[in-house]
Amino acid sequence: MSATAISMRARALAITAPLLLTGCMVGPKYARPSAPQPPTFKEAAGWQPAQPQDAALRGDWWTMYGDADLNAYEQQVEAANQNLKLAATNYVQARAAVQAARANLFPFLGAGANATRSRFSYNRAMYFKGIPNQYNDFNLPLEVSWEPDFWGRVRHTVLQAKANAQVSAATGQNVRLSMQADLATDYFQLRGLDAEEQILNQTVSVLQRSLQLTEDRYHGGLNSELDVAQARTLLESTRAEAQDVGVACAQYEHAIAVLMGEPPSSLSIPPRVLHTQPPAIPAGLPSQLLERRPDIAMAERTMAAANEQIGLARSAYYPTFTLTGLGGFESAHPGNWFTGPSSFWSTGLSSSELLFDWGQRHALDVQAQAAYDGTVAMYRQTVLSAYQEVEDNLAALRILQQETDTQQQAVAAARRQEQIAQSRYENGIDNYLNVTAAQSIELSNELTAAQIWTRRMTASVLLLKALGGGWNASQLPKF
Repeated sequence: MSATAISMRARALAITAPLLLTGCMVGPKYARPSAPQPPTFKEAAGWQPAQPQDAALRGDWWTMYGDADLNAYEQQVEAANQNLKLAATNYVQARAAVQAARANLFPFLGAGANATRSRFSYNRAMYFKGIPNQYNDFNLPLEVSWEPDFWGRVRHTVLQAKANAQVSAATGQNVRLSMQADLATDYFQLRGLDAEEQILNQTVSVLQRSLQLTEDRYHGGLNSELDVAQARTLLESTRAEAQDVGVACAQYEHAIAVLMGEPPSSLSIPPRVLHTQPPAIPAGLPSQLLERRPDIAMAERTMAAANEQIGLARSAYYPTFTLTGLGGFESAHPGNWFTGPSSFWSTGLSSSELLFDWGQRHALDVQAQAAYDGTVAMYRQTVLSAYQEVEDNLAALRILQQETDTQQQAVAAARRQEQIAQSRYENGIDNYLNVTAAQSIELSNELTAAQIWTRRMTASVLLLKALGGGWNASQLPKF
């Protein structure tokens, strides 16, 4: 083999060796750990899925309720909620961190220009008579430096930044889902209070007529003053209860305004009684939950970032190499800058290795491994909590449906009891105490029925939130 061929192969090896070495990455390769996965939801037995069978949750899940006011409020949350804006800015920062980390994979190039005029001492060492002691120097340097990623330190940093950016994206989706669910919950709580206030106001009207009848009978000598006092007490306590509902209504209205990014004083929601029933919700399979909840995606991506930190800790055991290059033009006169004789260049390779650090690198490695193990535990706990939330709200909807049917029978019975007591009182068979007791029982049962409706609607919102609100991990950004 000729000397030229040997020289060419040596040059090729010198060029390709760093490229081959950059394929080496120390540290564990990430794989998502297993998590508990029951085959079915326990509380989904007998659960009626949405029709048609292929129905699935969508991002605008609140439209399932068919409420125009709720739809408008939810759209405003998406547009103006300040927590969502904060989450968006955090994601922009995380995305920029990916770009900054990826830049370290490539050589850095710098350029500059300088001009100096210098004067040397005639009395300096090695001065030769006749040599000018003043001169100009015009310099146009170009500098290149590159640290080849032999052990994967930069690539681990990039992968970690990507995972952190995906954590930030999932966090934003989780905040969005929470804000949307909070608004829907507040909205149905407010509508439930509207129903309670209507019941109380209707009861006040009935009690006003009862008080008038009792006073008329008292003036006619048919009732005692005690009957009048009992009727007035029940009327005023019911009126006070109706007024107290207004406090809670105002608070929910203010909460809705803030979620929409508006001052509480700018929003006024007219009272309206709803007769909406919870929609049919496709619960799906427990295994699907791992891909449908942003908080689970947050925990999983946090694990991935922690895994890359182990690689970073282990890459510190290996030496670092830096390739540098310097070139440009230098001349005593700018007009000669770009001529051949004015050019200069230099190249170099440096390496450094920490020989002894008193166990610091080992400690950082142990720390990174322990942090990763902690994220695994957090991930599995997040999954278990997600299953619990779905089971809780499936159970709540099932049991509250049964309770609704039972309570409707109780309301009907209480109304019949009040009618009988009122009739017996008007016919002089019983005193007014029985009427008061019957009216109190009827009011209590009607309020309970309204509260059960509110709990059912709230449970349906919480179930939709627990199922991820139509989000999917495939929506995480790719880098």
